[in-house]
Amino acid sequence: MECSRLAGHCKSPDIFKGMTVGGSGSPDKRPDTPRDSIAQLSKDNGKDLRFEDIKYHVFKGRGIENKFILKDISGVFKCGQLSAIMGPSGAGKSSLMNILAGYRTKNVSGNIYVNKEERNPQEFRKITCYIMQEDLLLPHLSVEETMMCSASLKLSENTDTATKKKIVSDILNVLSLGDAADTRISQLSGGQKKRLAIAQELVNNPPVMFFDEPTSGLDSASCYQCISLLRTLAQAGRTIICTIHQPSAKIFEMFDYLYFLAEGHCIYRGPVNCLVPYLASQDLVCPPYHNPADYFMEVACGEHGDNVLRLACAVRRGVLDKTILNLTKQRNDPCPCLSQPGNLLLNGTQDVCVMQARSYPPAYSTMGETEVSSAYGDGDNELNAETSSFLLPVDSKKEDTKSVSLLELRSNGPLCHLSEKTSSVRSGRNNRNGQTFETSLLTQFRVLFVRSFLTIIRDTTLTHLRLVSHVVVGVLIGLLYFRIGKLGTEVISNAAFIFFSLLFIMFAALMPTVMTFPVEMPIFVREHMNYWYSLKAYYMAKSLADLPFQIFFPIIYSSIVYWMTGQPAEFLRFMLYLLISVQTSLVGQSLGLLIGAATSLQVAVFLGPVTGIPILLFSGFFLSLDLIPKYLQWLSYISFTRYSFSGALKVIYGLNRTSLDCTHRRKAKVSFPCVHNPALVIDALNVGQYQLYLDFLILLIFFFGLRLLCYFILRWRIKGQR
Repeated sequence: MECSRLAGHCKSPDIFKGMTVGGSGSPDKRPDTPRDSIAQLSKDNGKDLRFEDIKYHVFKGRGIENKFILKDISGVFKCGQLSAIMGPSGAGKSSLMNILAGYRTKNVSGNIYVNKEERNPQEFRKITCYIMQEDLLLPHLSVEETMMCSASLKLSENTDTATKKKIVSDILNVLSLGDAADTRISQLSGGQKKRLAIAQELVNNPPVMFFDEPTSGLDSASCYQCISLLRTLAQAGRTIICTIHQPSAKIFEMFDYLYFLAEGHCIYRGPVNCLVPYLASQDLVCPPYHNPADYFMEVACGEHGDNVLRLACAVRRGVLDKTILNLTKQRNDPCPCLSQPGNLLLNGTQDVCVMQARSYPPAYSTMGETEVSSAYGDGDNELNAETSSFLLPVDSKKEDTKSVSLLELRSNGPLCHLSEKTSSVRSGRNNRNGQTFETSLLTQFRVLFVRSFLTIIRDTTLTHLRLVSHVVVGVLIGLLYFRIGKLGTEVISNAAFIFFSLLFIMFAALMPTVMTFPVEMPIFVREHMNYWYSLKAYYMAKSLADLPFQIFFPIIYSSIVYWMTGQPAEFLRFMLYLLISVQTSLVGQSLGLLIGAATSLQVAVFLGPVTGIPILLFSGFFLSLDLIPKYLQWLSYISFTRYSFSGALKVIYGLNRTSLDCTHRRKAKVSFPCVHNPALVIDALNVGQYQLYLDFLILLIFFFGLRLLCYFILRWRIKGQR
């Protein structure tokens, strides 16, 4: 790999010409072509991210010393650069990304600055996006529908629909997704899903983008396309930061800046094309025709001796910074203002590293002036961002003022720096009227409701299969208990039918929710943490979108079994029976939401049926409530099926029902005495201690109580992930 590229350039095509960062404004004019809509960020919108003395530890237990994941690391990521965070597994790559993005705040110490001002985590997250390693997309939506949802949530409400569609169309065309606009996400390839995930976040033109393992699961061709896209976005003036595990040589040389971690220490921070010469200066010579990324990974893993602490010490003492500067000065001094000794970042030490002559590998022994000086850029056109990032002093306000003034005077090249007057973090709607998100709660709810409704409609598990199961099971139960509701000799069988119907309705609502809600949780976490919408809007939309189905399916089932089993042909009883069935379904779904929100998919699938067992045992059907031991009787009060079963029996046998039919008997080896008075059934099953309206009221309390508890659990999980 040759030192042939300029590091730190901010030259590129434009992205969303005329749009402000955060999507709070509409375009000033329509671009002529999709490519023209890709415009570079303006000078006032570039974001440089600097961090100092970052520490992060995890709690291992009482009496056990905390484990430090990150150990006093510092660095800077400049706009206009494609930056990579690398290191062995467990080195702290993802932890550093989460801290910088504001996703991780607990057990973290240190300082983070955005354009020389201390970062406000909440404000910072409004102008950034974090694209996870997994492709977190809803599979049942089309590409265009997904993008329009993103545009409706991330762009200002003042932006008209036509403009949103134009922006979406331009992004899809630029990212080679225009032909797949009507394709369902489930039918996309891995590379297309990755580009779509990026396209979603480009809608509001964020100046800082974080990527966690963007090439994970992609083939070599897709990897190259993905990193090429990120490089183009970086050259447009964005700050692109991504973790990557072990890239190929071709992929590795596409990065401008490398931040390498090992055992929680930073062992290299600087231009990618200066890595091999620097390692050679530290007696770590990369073999010819060897991937430098692989070789450095071997060094970090200890395969070439114990060098981690030595390299980390070189970074902290300023040896790395001065070595890279000396590499540049060997052939050309592009920035004389940076060559003064006082400008070296030595962290307060007086140690000076004098680079000795080394025997570089053949590939690096014949570098020309342009190749060496490219490590820090061409001084004729611009002041290189990378050099000023970690060679200029960070503690002296006087020096900072001078550097900013110099940058402002250099108007002949595209710059990514801001003066102190223009470096505040902006997010139009929030700064103007105090609202947190770009759109109102009502708009968020409307968009999320439509999206959730479409997802449910197109999900065969939640709709088609559930509809068929309710019809088939309803007909089967109707045939099994055909016309027994009028017979006084079949009250036990009729009670069993009522209980089994409630059991089926409960599990038919609980299990699909348990299996689908945890799958959507990562998508919600990503979108919420990227400030698309609030938890309130998502939860209300998710709950209400599924409500029609939770009402419709029990009505279909109950209507079939009620008339086939010969229950009283009275309209009031029929409507009350439908109401008790619907309430049971809604409470069952609420319980499923609670389990799904609190646990993972594997745990939820196990916990769903297990939770239903004690609820059914204390319902009053298998065992009379009087026979339950006193120290366990309290459990019957938190079993919502007790109130469903009690209410259903009162609807069928209460409300002054006339005498039962004792003239007809079904043929059976064991026959029970006929019960003429329906009230005796309620007394025998011990469900008559409450009025009927209390059963409905208690089920309603269960419904709202479980929903409210689920909401707070979601809030707790969101906070816990930070």
